[in-house]
This record gives sequence, C-alpha cells and structure tokens, in this order.
Amino acid sequence: MTPKNESLIPRKVLFGNPDRASPGISPDGRKISYLAPLDGVLNVWVGSPDDPESAQPVTRDTGRGIRIYFWAYTNRHILYLQDKKGDENWRVHCVDMDTGQEKDLTPLEGVNAQVQNVSFRFPDEILIGLNDRNPKFHDVYKVNIVTGEKILLEKNDGFMQFVTDDDYKIRFAMRFTQHGDNEILRPDNNGGWEPFMKIAMEDTLTTFPLGFDKMGKVLYMVDSRGRDTGALAAIDLGTGDRALIAQDARADFDDALIHPTEKNIQAVIFTYERKQWQVLDKSIEKDLAYLGNVSPGDIEVASRTLDDKHWLVAYIIDNGPVRFYHYDREKNEAFFLFTNRKDLEGVPLARMHSVIIKARDGLPMVSYLTLPRGTEIHDSPEKPLPMVLYVHGGPWARDEWGYNPSHQWLANRGYAVLSVNFRGSTGFGKKFLNAGNMEWAGKMHDDIIDAAHWAVKEGIADPERIAIMGGSYGGYATLVGMTMTPDQFACGVDIVGPSNLVTLLNTIPPYWTPGIELFKKRVGDHTTEEGQAFLTRRSPLSYADRIKRPLLIGQGANDPRVKQNESDQIVRAMQEKNIPVTYVLYPDEGHGFVRPENRMSFNAVTEAFLSGCLGGQYEPIGDDFRGSSIKIPVGKEHLVGLRKHPVRYEG
Repeated sequence: MTPKNESLIPRKVLFGNPDRASPGISPDGRKISYLAPLDGVLNVWVGSPDDPESAQPVTRDTGRGIRIYFWAYTNRHILYLQDKKGDENWRVHCVDMDTGQEKDLTPLEGVNAQVQNVSFRFPDEILIGLNDRNPKFHDVYKVNIVTGEKILLEKNDGFMQFVTDDDYKIRFAMRFTQHGDNEILRPDNNGGWEPFMKIAMEDTLTTFPLGFDKMGKVLYMVDSRGRDTGALAAIDLGTGDRALIAQDARADFDDALIHPTEKNIQAVIFTYERKQWQVLDKSIEKDLAYLGNVSPGDIEVASRTLDDKHWLVAYIIDNGPVRFYHYDREKNEAFFLFTNRKDLEGVPLARMHSVIIKARDGLPMVSYLTLPRGTEIHDSPEKPLPMVLYVHGGPWARDEWGYNPSHQWLANRGYAVLSVNFRGSTGFGKKFLNAGNMEWAGKMHDDIIDAAHWAVKEGIADPERIAIMGGSYGGYATLVGMTMTPDQFACGVDIVGPSNLVTLLNTIPPYWTPGIELFKKRVGDHTTEEGQAFLTRRSPLSYADRIKRPLLIGQGANDPRVKQNESDQIVRAMQEKNIPVTYVLYPDEGHGFVRPENRMSFNAVTEAFLSGCLGGQYEPIGDDFRGSSIKIPVGKEHLVGLRKHPVRYEG
C-alpha cells in the first residue's frame, strides 16, 4: 500500500536514544547524574541538581552505550556495567570524576561479573560475584573501587546465590533441591552451612529474602507461604517469629521505599492493574501526599540521598514521556528537571487501557489495550481493526501500565495493540503463576488465543487480521501461534524466541545451571527421555511444516540465553519445506537489540512486514538502516518496501 506519512510519528522519536534517562542523585546530594547520548551513544553525564543542563559526560563509551550505572558512596565515583556485543559477560567499570580516570575492576575475558552488594558503610568497596574459577558458580569478592584490589570472601561450589548485609557479611546461601524447592542455609560458624529455611517449589518465585534491618537482626522477606500473594514479612532472626508488614489480596509485593541508613521499610508498592502505594512510616506520609499532586502519573522514587533529604521522583503516564523532579523534603517542594524524551512532548499519543480478560477456565488476566487515537475503548470501532497481540517475555515477568513505545508505534500505524498477562506471569499471586507450570504451548497459549477471541468478540479486532509478536518467551509464543494454531494469526514477528525447548535448555549459560530445577519443574525435564519427548511436543520446531502465514524472525548472533541456533533451526526447517520466511540477523547483538541503530532497522523491517500482512500504514525506511549491522540472509523479497532498497542485505 502507499504510505500515508502526514500522521505518522517517526520511528526515531519513539525508538531512538532518550534525551535523558535513569537519573540519580549523589549520596551527598551535591550532584545529579543521568544517561544521555554522547555522539549518538548513551553515556553517564554529571552536573548540578540545580542546573541539570550544565552536566558534562564522565564516561566515553563508543559502542553499545551504557545502560546500568550507579553512584559509589565516595560521591566521586560512578560505577557501570558493560558487556561485549550482547554476550552478557558483564564487566564492572569505575570512573573517578575528579581525575577522569577509568578502571576496569573485572578485566576478565568470558567472565560474568555481578554486583553483589554496595554499602554506605564501605564507600571505597563493593562486593562482586565472579565465575572465573568455575563458570557455573559466582565466588564473592570484596573489591576496592579505587585500587582495583580484590579479596575473596566466599568460594562458591554449589549455591545459586548469596545474601549479604551492609557489613559485607554473608548471611545466607540459596540453592535448589532436586525437587525444585529453594533451600536457604546460613553459616554454622565452623566453615560450613546449616539449614535455615526451605521454600516449597510452589512458592519459590514469590518468596525470597529482601534485606535486613539496621542492626541485621531482622530479615525482611517477600513471603507467599500459607497464602496466595507475596506479602512483605519480617522475621526475627533471634526468635524466628514472623510478622506480616504489608499485603494485597490480588497482587504480589512489587517494590518498597527503604530508608537509606535506618533500613526501616517506609512504604510498599503493589501492582495489580496500576501501582498502589501503602505507607508504613508516617514520617513520609506528607511527602507522598504532596508528590501525588505535583504531576499526573504513577509515582516512582528513582534515587535518594544518604540523609534522605532529597529525592529524584519519576512520573509515569501512558501517553507522554516520563517527567523527572527533584524533591527537597525539607522545603516540601518539587522542582521539575526534565522529561526523558523531549520530542514526545505535545505529540498526539494514544491512551493505554487496562482490561480484565477471562480465560476459558475463568482465570482473570490483567491485560493492556491501546487503540489508535480517536477510537474509544468503550465504543467499538466503526469496523474491527487489524490487531497486534504483543506477548511479553520471561515468561516469569509481566506487562504493566504506562508509556510503551511499541504500543504507541503500532497504534499510530492503525493497529489495535493488546498485551495479556497470561498464566505464568508474575505479580498476581502464586496460584496464577503456578497455573503456568508445564504449560508452555499448553494453557499459556490458550490464554493468548482467548485474549484474541475476546478482542474479536468485543468488535475490536478483525479476526482475519491479527498478528502475534514478541521477544524471548514472546518470540516462542509467536512460533507456537504460527505452528500449533496456524489459522489463528495472519502473521507473526518472533524476536529471539526459542524454537526447540530441548536445545534451549541444553545450551543455557553455565551460570544458570544452579537454577536448572526451576526450568525442569516449570517447563519440562530435558534430562530424561520422557521429559525430552514432552518438550519436543511443546516445541514449535516439531511443527514447522504447518506454518502457512508470513513469519519474520529477528535474532542476535551473540545471544547467550536463546542461541542463534534456535532461529537457524526453524528457518532451515521452513526452507526445506519451501515455506517463505524472512530472517534478520545482527552480528553485534545478544538477547534483544540494544544499539538504537539496530532497533531502528528492525522496527523498519517489522513495520513494512506488518503493513504487507495487515494493511496498516508504514513509514518509508529512509535512512533507518544507517549505522546498523543488519543482515537479512533469508527472505528480503517478501518485504514491502525492501526489494529495491539500496542496502546490502545478505550476511
């Protein structure tokens, strides 16, 4: 179809680098930091809280951009994590803002570094986990961020993770049993470990340690034992007494405000459809009451000073950029800083609506629907719309309300967009979560089909023009939809999705193996003949010959979680059956597309693909391939607008 460009929001506005993101305030409150582009690459900038425009870059990354960073308690060091081309072998870097010197604290090839703990009691030191000795297990080191010196604190020969306190003492170790239970142990003071708590398999994703009180005598936990939802509880480590602190009947614990030094829990967030605050500490009641009137949106406290006098606060809305404020608690006044995407200010964006969809067995699914502007949710469209069913990854994750660039992009092109929290999603209690056990391509997929049928019944979606799209588990769900229910969807977009559950589980990163029982009990056992047969039946690759509708596949060559072979296998199977497929490959990406140039190019391809399948509008590719590593080794001829594009596509 001919593009209609006048009403289109450019992809670069929606998917390019943010102007500013992830703001933080230094522990002493004298400086503010944020991520912003430097020569097109996200770096850390630091300036005055009173004048964020004066900030200057303190890092000089020229590759993938920095996404994870934080302040050290020295107030003069910024620490950040970076990997190579998406391999997730993170390294921890430290930048001295006084000298400009940068130090790689974990200069080890092929090693996955994890930040274990950062305590205000040791400004010059942090705890880091390293799997350099054994790729399966992370030993715990205390690392001096100034000198780079590291001291081994705990050798790990079998634990999934450790729990440490602000004194950098290892208080607990955790491991899965062969039955899928989570066993928590504590040091026995003789160099060994003794049992502390066993969490049954049904509770393992909704029960876990959160931290300690100031004296280290009380353990805060998210706890679903003896109940459905994960509540916040406190356990007296001396007596063993457990006290319930906060709960919600419909939603699991989501987040908490914990005083930076006193370590008391001040407020808790539970999220069902939207974020809901429960205030526990009356000393911040007036703060949250005031902040609730500063700006529309759901409130998040993004950063706090050590004396708790200054907060950075984010306001999240569904139809505009995130607004950030500097809140002075002593003055009880918030000062506007910036939005994360200035180009979105004033852009006509669509609203996101939360809806509860009933699965065929009555299970309520919190879902989010975005319609093109001018189409109201309470009034059916004049005629049903083409729809994209956008499936979240994980699957132990969830969709939430707020600004979603993919929803805005697709709605702007004329599609209804629906994201459903199918069973197995987190946040809605263990009954809902455990209903997804062993149901990959089973009831979890039935939920997705039920959501599509709901949209058709409500007059929202044209049953002949529904696409399924998603990344990771969402990519797997896409492949399931295209193979096991081949008449349901008009097309599919699979992003880094597994096609073969047996090969997926046989090739997980080595440091995931301590948690393999999680997969065995919730997905299937790839180590037994019976389990392999089950997983094969639940693998889209087994039914590749059933695909009859257009399929677009995107993959990062360095993906450590879902290896490139997962996409290669199903592309090869389709080619052997002469079934058309388009395959997009990025040699410098991993589990998802991080570089904005690559995001832009894949979304340009996706937009053309969906337009050809569903008839929506599309923005011409223009220069959206510039700077991208995109390769299209298979199927470029199937894409609208690409056949004559002057770019070399072949790998």
